[in-house]
Amino acid sequence: MLSNFEFTNPEFFWLFLALPVAIAWYIWKRKKQTPAVKLSSIKGFKTGSSLLSKLRPLLFILRLAALSLIIIALARPRNVEVSTKTKTTKGIDIVIAIDVSASMLAKDLRPNRLEALKKVAASFINGRPNDRIGLIEYAGESFTKTPITSDKSIVLSALKSIQYNNIIEGGTAIGMGLATGVNRLKDSKALSKVIILMTDGENNAGQIDPRIAAELAQEFGIKVYTIGMGTNGMALSPYARNANGTFVYENIQVTIDEELLEEIAATTGGQYFRATNNEKLQEIYNEIDKLERTDVEEFKYTNYEEKYRPLVLLAGLLLLIELLLKYTVFKSFV
Repeated sequence: MLSNFEFTNPEFFWLFLALPVAIAWYIWKRKKQTPAVKLSSIKGFKTGSSLLSKLRPLLFILRLAALSLIIIALARPRNVEVSTKTKTTKGIDIVIAIDVSASMLAKDLRPNRLEALKKVAASFINGRPNDRIGLIEYAGESFTKTPITSDKSIVLSALKSIQYNNIIEGGTAIGMGLATGVNRLKDSKALSKVIILMTDGENNAGQIDPRIAAELAQEFGIKVYTIGMGTNGMALSPYARNANGTFVYENIQVTIDEELLEEIAATTGGQYFRATNNEKLQEIYNEIDKLERTDVEEFKYTNYEEKYRPLVLLAGLLLLIELLLKYTVFKSFV
């Protein structure tokens, strides 16, 4: 809730320019406004008369204060409290399928394809507070890392822990990765279901044809966005291991089955993208983020609390005090 103080009619503040004129007029007319009485002796009146004479400007000060309060009241001071309430009208369930084969350690993206992907995916997940997200890992086989959930801390923790390992069967089973994603989403009640599938190679493993998996996705109303990871040409990639288990790198030709990825995306109503560097990968996720937005309704409530009434009452009280003093303590006589 936001609270602001404002004046509805601030143009009335221009009336304050009349106050200096009124003060000048009062000073100039003061002697004429105070009648003089000639007495043969003022011995009995000197002290009281002098004191009242000094206090008489108090009447004018009270009037100026009252006029100032009236001007401020005319400007209508008020507090404005604005509260908003959001309502999600359309949720999206998203599965991110990540290729974790050894080739994802290639260094054409910084520091390598897999780490660059994890960083951009984490930013994407953080920007989807109203959606449920799940994660899938695949290489020569696939498995669910995290079922679709609205708990982003679980998804981000799982994403952070994803890394290459030699436990998963080697190869690139695009069809298996896609089919696992379809299995995660087929029973979803969300109005929109999306798979973001990333790979840097060709389908060379698994028992499910990627085109069959794409047709299953289409049947269940699942849209697939495919991303080809890797630069055009040669990339510094792992091809063997040293005796201590570390990888040996050399420049290897990047081979991505772009035709297959384009076909998968077209079959399901999605799009195919090619991430040739870190910046392009970020742009791709930004584009997907724009294409798949959750509809959110925002209701705004505004409460106005008028503050001019106390000012008017106080101005009236000051004028009443001035009037009483004028016709009692400062009563003029001729």
